[in-house]
Amino acid sequence: MITKRIIPCLDVKNGRVVKGVNFTGLNDVSDPVELGRFYSDCGADELVFYDITASAEGRALFTDILTRVASTIFIPLTVGGGINTLEDFDRVLKCGADKVSVNSGAIRDPSLIGAAAKRYGNQCVVLSVDAKRVDGTFRVFAKGGREDTGLDAIEWIKWGVDQGAGEIVLNSIDTDGVKRGFDLEMLKAVCQSVNVPVIASGGAGSIQDFITLFETLPKVDAGLAASIFHFGQVEIPTLKRALAEQGIPVRIQHM
Repeated sequence: MITKRIIPCLDVKNGRVVKGVNFTGLNDVSDPVELGRFYSDCGADELVFYDITASAEGRALFTDILTRVASTIFIPLTVGGGINTLEDFDRVLKCGADKVSVNSGAIRDPSLIGAAAKRYGNQCVVLSVDAKRVDGTFRVFAKGGREDTGLDAIEWIKWGVDQGAGEIVLNSIDTDGVKRGFDLEMLKAVCQSVNVPVIASGGAGSIQDFITLFETLPKVDAGLAASIFHFGQVEIPTLKRALAEQGIPVRIQHM
């Protein structure tokens, strides 16, 4: 049985990890290098590093901090933010990333997904989608959740997977940072539409939220969270023990 992954997310702005609610009101949290090392040591399965203002500010991702994070962790690293070209993929992979997450860049140039999958393999291309309910549909938003693209989220995800995206990160803007649980309705719609790993992001507030996620939607591969891990409300070893006790398969790190 495939183990469920627990993935902390570092949202990085100006070289610091920050966290907000519904994608706004960002607060300073920590140094990304220190935090990355902490998560690697305490049993996280992967780490996601987002340079969250790169796209909105129209610049390339910070590679110096990324290189330092990659060199201090021993778990797979997914990197996103300002990924607009194959050269961006190349640069980030050379810094030590294992997978590259595309979001706004793929919306601007949809051919990027297929081109990257062809050059680096499907397993390297993660399609990250910021989605929100608009008039009863799930709509794709760009630029850190600030811009409604008009795209239907489910159709966009299906198309992206057809082009070669090997993994989907679904960020529900409606539940982001609210800590009342993952967006099960939106996640279910995505899981029914694609056959690649789906990572749930946005809304985790407790250990029970992860149990509910994996018990309700067995097709979800991973739970991603930020603030509950950053502020110590949920510790990863404790979370994994609780999941294992519920019969949910996880990788337990023996210290």
